[in-house]
Amino acid sequence: MQWFSLLPRVHPYFALKCNVDRGFLATLLAFGFGFEGVSKAEIDTVLKMGASPEKIIFANPYKPISHIKYAAHQNVNLMTFDNVTELYKIKEFYPKARLLLRLKFDDPRSKYELGKKYGVEIDEVTHILQIARELQLNVVGISYHVGGGYTDACNFLKAIELAKTAFNYAKSIGINFNVLDIGGGFPGQANSLFKKICSNISSALDKHFPVEDNISIIAEPGRYFAETAFTLVLCVAGKREIYEIDQKIPKKFEYYVNDGRYGSFSEFLMSYGCQYPQVIGKKSETLYSTRLWGPTVSGSDCIFEECYLPELEVGDLIYFEEMGAYTTVLGTNFNGLTRPVSYYVIDQGMW
Repeated sequence: MQWFSLLPRVHPYFALKCNVDRGFLATLLAFGFGFEGVSKAEIDTVLKMGASPEKIIFANPYKPISHIKYAAHQNVNLMTFDNVTELYKIKEFYPKARLLLRLKFDDPRSKYELGKKYGVEIDEVTHILQIARELQLNVVGISYHVGGGYTDACNFLKAIELAKTAFNYAKSIGINFNVLDIGGGFPGQANSLFKKICSNISSALDKHFPVEDNISIIAEPGRYFAETAFTLVLCVAGKREIYEIDQKIPKKFEYYVNDGRYGSFSEFLMSYGCQYPQVIGKKSETLYSTRLWGPTVSGSDCIFEECYLPELEVGDLIYFEEMGAYTTVLGTNFNGLTRPVSYYVIDQGMW
């Protein structure tokens, strides 16, 4: 995997919010991945699969009390916070936890600017650490997230520089951090952007957190590992021909398929853009203007307003590649929808 060659110092903790397919998670577990969960249910999923509590981070700065109690019972002791109220909750229900202070990192150009919801301002770090020390809580490091859907590789470098400032603030009041969580936000493919991001991260880590500092460095990638690992196959359940006035040959076709915007094609996925549909077993040179509808009765359940496909029939199959990130995890049960069934395929040369 390119991750381990390009980021040899950074241990991946897969973001469970991205994909919780059991076969996929079992593969990551076999490769020694850690896991990032934000709820009792996510953490419980990987614990039941055999994940070690020491390789799980509870990365939610605002945790329900019942979830904190569950983490304590399961010895999942690494968790994040970004506010004083959370410190008092942790003091009462899990005082032995190891804590990461989440920094705010803002970039308004990101599609998903997480700094609006989470993170402490850099100039508040010393104050909140002093309160943690008064409460005799163990803050061991810093976490952050650069946001999602933006392609500026420099953000990763800037965030590490910000984290170093926080490490220095902690040291100035006698707290020695030993964990850095560089979060997520990685693209879904091992392309030139990913390589540039990794280059920036590696150079910034070597400069600000050299190996001799003995800092444990983790990240929370989701999309990078999940996106290209899945292909979604859909079946045509219905067909409608649209004719020009006084014409006998259809001008366009509309198809009704068995997944849609309330299932795997959520608003989150579509804001990133999904792959163009491809057809199984049809080799026609004639392509028609096509609209793809999802299976629910909602008028907004449309996957593509217009794409160009050969003429299809009921029962034909189409497929979408790169459907592993934020697809089935965001599906609903509207109109009785069910999740797609997973089938696992491996190249014969790797078997």
